[in-house]
Amino acid sequence: MALITQIDVEKNVSSRENKKWLIPFILVTSLFFFWGFVHNLDPILIPHLRKAFNLTDLESSLIDSSVFIAYFVMALPAGYIMRKYGYKSGIMLGLILFGIGSILFVPAANSLQYIYFFGALFIIACGLTFLETAANPYVTILGPSETATKRLNFSQSFNGLAAFIAPAYIGPMILSGKNLSQAEMDAMAPAALHAHVLEEAASVKMPYLILGLIILSVAVVFYFTHMPDVKDEDKEGADGASFVGALKSMRLRWGILAQFFYVGAQVCVASFFIKMATTSAGLDEDTAAKYLGFFGLTFMLGRFAGTFFMQYIQPRILLIIYSIIAILLSVVAIFGTGMLVVYALIAIAFFMSIMFPTIFSMGIDGLGHNTKIGSSLIVMSIVGGALLPPVLGLISDATGSIQKGYIVPLICFSVILLFAFNGHKTNEA
Repeated sequence: MALITQIDVEKNVSSRENKKWLIPFILVTSLFFFWGFVHNLDPILIPHLRKAFNLTDLESSLIDSSVFIAYFVMALPAGYIMRKYGYKSGIMLGLILFGIGSILFVPAANSLQYIYFFGALFIIACGLTFLETAANPYVTILGPSETATKRLNFSQSFNGLAAFIAPAYIGPMILSGKNLSQAEMDAMAPAALHAHVLEEAASVKMPYLILGLIILSVAVVFYFTHMPDVKDEDKEGADGASFVGALKSMRLRWGILAQFFYVGAQVCVASFFIKMATTSAGLDEDTAAKYLGFFGLTFMLGRFAGTFFMQYIQPRILLIIYSIIAILLSVVAIFGTGMLVVYALIAIAFFMSIMFPTIFSMGIDGLGHNTKIGSSLIVMSIVGGALLPPVLGLISDATGSIQKGYIVPLICFSVILLFAFNGHKTNEA
């Protein structure tokens, strides 16, 4: 009887703990959707602004650079605020920056100055840095450590849902379908050219204004919601955390490297998808945007499928398999022709879908009181999304072939494969 009573008590305690974390888990998971949404507007924004301001591939790739450089700049401050004030404070600050940056698209479009879009995107990305620095580790510690990777993949699946919705439904609102050649633009009267650029730039105002207002509303919800913070469980306490201690972990060092190349690969593949579809397969802009929607849908399905497969296959083994397939598909994208290239890129979305959360959870595994520092360092490595797309753009401009530029994601997936083979080694942190 005593044993039965003890079991009942343990079940009741477990049930109360699950309910305690349910609402915070739902709210934090919603963040994955929102930052996925704005990130997956970038592949629409790049060809749109390239056309509106007559940019080269290298110049248009700087849109990604303005976003992802913020991760490098703000990750450590975000980690510091999280350690000092807790996850909720970091999330609140992130949402406020995210919302303000989105609303700033309105004056940026009115100014007709390309540089102001960079500024608005940078502020958005500063907010996203806080959100990702908080949300990724927050999800991994809401339950048993052995299922952390599966939980993170589940939450990240809503990032994939946004990857489908943003280009499929918001993309047509931004892309005008008008494609003027350089000769046609040169032949236009100054007033007509100004009106054309103004029209192209104005199409981004309403989507980003609505997004900004929604994000600020979510910030209000977070403010009035009790979000229990997770204290570092270590005899040294949070004060024992240090960068030197965190970087003793071989898993973390490999995780930082792998995440740098993964984000670079994802941004390269997604941001130049429309350019690849229009040049290699001869699709028009609107049709290419619809295929980009399928790219996002495939990414989402890959996340859910990966979460399912991880019940039967170790995450590291699955990462090895997916990395090998992504490498082979990159070869097809480089040397293929016609719609085969488009289908290869869509397939890459499926097989790279599990990479970010898997690398993240493997990288911070076992860090203890250094978890928040490790999270900040891995988020810093997202700067790969700022540095590698310009390399692809430079190769494309130099060779006159966007396909040749896709050697960049091929190399990236090769590095991730090396991480999958080496990133499981024992932590020293």
